[in-house]
Amino acid sequence: MKTIFLLFAITIIFSACQKNTSSTTVSTDVYINTSSGSSWSYLQTDLLNSNPPSNYTVTSTSNDTTINSRKYHVYSYSYGGSEYLGVTGHDYYQYDSIPVSGGINIERLYLKDNASIGTNWSQDFSLTIPGVPLPVPLKVNNKIVEKGITRTENGTSYSNVIHVSTTLSSSLIPSSAFSSSIDSYYAPKYGLIENTSVIQLNYLGLVENVNVETQLMSSNLK
Repeated sequence: MKTIFLLFAITIIFSACQKNTSSTTVSTDVYINTSSGSSWSYLQTDLLNSNPPSNYTVTSTSNDTTINSRKYHVYSYSYGGSEYLGVTGHDYYQYDSIPVSGGINIERLYLKDNASIGTNWSQDFSLTIPGVPLPVPLKVNNKIVEKGITRTENGTSYSNVIHVSTTLSSSLIPSSAFSSSIDSYYAPKYGLIENTSVIQLNYLGLVENVNVETQLMSSNLK
């Protein structure tokens, strides 16, 4: 069980049945860039361990694909593999695969650019985990915390930023044994500019902690 929850958290760092409680505001900004050749360089820092910070680059390809009747744009990672991001109206989705035995695919609604501050939405996933006889439920809860703010990353100031707070929970694990605090910041045209993810799991002898910060260091938008 430890492996699947940490891998899911990592998927969100790089970022079902839907239940929404929202009101809307008009937004003319687009929080995604699909221009071929655009690139983003990130620095990822493990705040718990002494591992050196890692750098990686995300590059927009010239390819689109359709998954579950939704159009996604394809991005490549410098360390290998691809990311799939799509926007439908004012809703932004990430499609990814969690690399456990057999593979688990998720389609995550990570941003609503026209939702007002205080808007909540959630997604329920049923995860099949090797060695666990029953599917494990995982709820991803999101909330718009701030809108229209200015955020500075590595000396670059970004305006009209949206701050999304995300938490993970499971009905099979007591809240006292599984906690999370994930904060993501999105800027128009750039997408993700910062993420901090704190995950704590202490259940049935499994003790794991994650505290990772990801920051946009530079970009080259086409």
